[in-house]
Amino acid sequence: MRLTTWNVNGIRNPFSYQPWSTTKTFPAMFDILEADIIVMQELKIQRKDLRDDMVILDGWDCYFSLPKQKKGYSGVGIYTRNSTCSPIRAEEGILGVLTPPNSTTQYRNLPESQHIGGYLSEMELLELGVDPLLLDAEGRCVCLEFPAFVLFGVYSPANSNGLRDDFRYAFLTALDCRIRKLNKMGKRVILTGDLNVSRGLIDTASATEDIKKAGLTAEEYVSTPNRRIFNQLIIGGEVYGERDEGREQPLLLDTTREFHPERKGMYTHWEQKINARPGNFGSRIDFVLASGSVRDWFVHADIQEGLFGSDHCPVYAEFKNIVNVDRDGDQIEVKLVDIMNPPGVFNNGIREKDWNIKELPPFSARLMPEFYQRRSIKDMFKKSAAPAASASSSSSLAAATPKPQPEHTTSEIFSASLGSFVVAASSRPIAPSSPEKKRKASEVSAIQTTKKQKPTPAATSKAAPTKGQKSLKGFFQAKPKPEEPAEDTKEDVPVSGEAGVVGDAEEVVGDSTISEATAASSTPHSSSTTDLRSSANLRGSPAASSAPLKLDDQPPPDDADEMVYDPIVNKESWQSLFRKPAAPLCEGHEEPCKSMQTKKKGENQGRSFWMCARPLGPSGNKEKGTQWRCPTFIWCSDFKAGETR
Repeated sequence: MRLTTWNVNGIRNPFSYQPWSTTKTFPAMFDILEADIIVMQELKIQRKDLRDDMVILDGWDCYFSLPKQKKGYSGVGIYTRNSTCSPIRAEEGILGVLTPPNSTTQYRNLPESQHIGGYLSEMELLELGVDPLLLDAEGRCVCLEFPAFVLFGVYSPANSNGLRDDFRYAFLTALDCRIRKLNKMGKRVILTGDLNVSRGLIDTASATEDIKKAGLTAEEYVSTPNRRIFNQLIIGGEVYGERDEGREQPLLLDTTREFHPERKGMYTHWEQKINARPGNFGSRIDFVLASGSVRDWFVHADIQEGLFGSDHCPVYAEFKNIVNVDRDGDQIEVKLVDIMNPPGVFNNGIREKDWNIKELPPFSARLMPEFYQRRSIKDMFKKSAAPAASASSSSSLAAATPKPQPEHTTSEIFSASLGSFVVAASSRPIAPSSPEKKRKASEVSAIQTTKKQKPTPAATSKAAPTKGQKSLKGFFQAKPKPEEPAEDTKEDVPVSGEAGVVGDAEEVVGDSTISEATAASSTPHSSSTTDLRSSANLRGSPAASSAPLKLDDQPPPDDADEMVYDPIVNKESWQSLFRKPAAPLCEGHEEPCKSMQTKKKGENQGRSFWMCARPLGPSGNKEKGTQWRCPTFIWCSDFKAGETR
């Protein structure tokens, strides 16, 4: 069994990347992740934005905590595979001050058999300094309880330049207190998600630079308030000085670091604004943490930095199929699926009870009124079970015998507005008793000729104009050719002057060319072809160059008349006027720079500048003579196209 956590930065965001863009379905994504429990953070949707393909998934159940006020903000979701695990309880939030669906009673005030427990006392809620309802209403925590452990899926508040330090500190304090209370109750805990805090220097590429900027020592850096709370919860966390009251014992194991204790560059988040991922300049702020008592339950844990789809990468932990549990002081081996489902569903790894939607916790998204008792599109096309066979073989045989169908079905006319459009559906099913004889070739040809024959009007008659709306057939009929004068009329070209004759001749050539192009697709021998030849003879033949026209006596054309208009050249000349100037080349690689804009408040806010387009290197600094970003920096206002720098 595998548990995966991933900050997706928008629930549909991964579908813009490979390999998720091939299928663009959540079950296919989960199969690629090979996970049985998927914890997603930063969904950035509201409840009204949930769709069938997010909730009604074959073989999956899901639970969402979405923000109650802010739009496109935070959001946590947990998907569980029904074939391997199913929770017995589910809640939203850390403090238990929210209410279950269709209830006015807070989770913390429900009977013990209906809630998870371990809630903060009234005094501890007051000491947080933040409204408990506000803390739980931002869509930052989903809590599921299995018989094996209590699972927290968390999206912790980020560092907002000091604007919400009190809220962030209160969130981590409440989370630490709740986990410790559950531990005292004897419940195992697994904490997963984007906690937005790193443990120490090895988990942050910019740690050294941050220490220098803030003027701190390494000890002070690790002892910042949020990081201190976190490290006191982690087994092996760096804690300087005496531990805080109530946090004397570390509880949770960092599974990823447990399997890779000395690994550097094991980052799970990279800043997109500076394109830090190619150079692996990031931080490790996504975790799978577990109670120390389940240390031996895990086979492996790691990050999946090669999977794209967000500014974070997935982090997973894989469980053993058989684990040791403590019962009455004795260690016994059990199949993991036995304790990952409600009692009685599995026994020694064998399913004894089918999954039933009615037994899900009320917080399940599949029980929402807008999704309950609905099926997915895939289910609608599944074949129903075959009916039971009849006891009598004779009746079964009679029922199975197909009825003979008529030899030819009648043509069906769609509607009167379709004119004479007729859809003829002819079929000749073969009777089961006597096969139909083949028709003779003469009969088949006669039938086809009869079907194809249609009454046609006389060739000389014109189509009468129709009143009212045209039928659909009228749009597909060829336009009638205009009546042309007799040939003797064409030959007598009126001559009123040389210029007028040349102009008329050119018009005849133009009309004839169009007529020929039109007639070539319908009638191979048309009068327009004759017109074209006669017009060409009129312009170029010796007979046409006779005295009345005097075409050969025309003066030679001027140079201006010989100029040819080239639309391609003209288009390129216009585009060059509006084309952006070429980007300067960076100093380190002689490659085009990229344009950026200053957003930092100050006198330069809003100004654009050029910089090296390559990503930052592992050091996080601009480097010379390497494959990473060089120090090139040019204000756009100081650069002129064509300059060499």
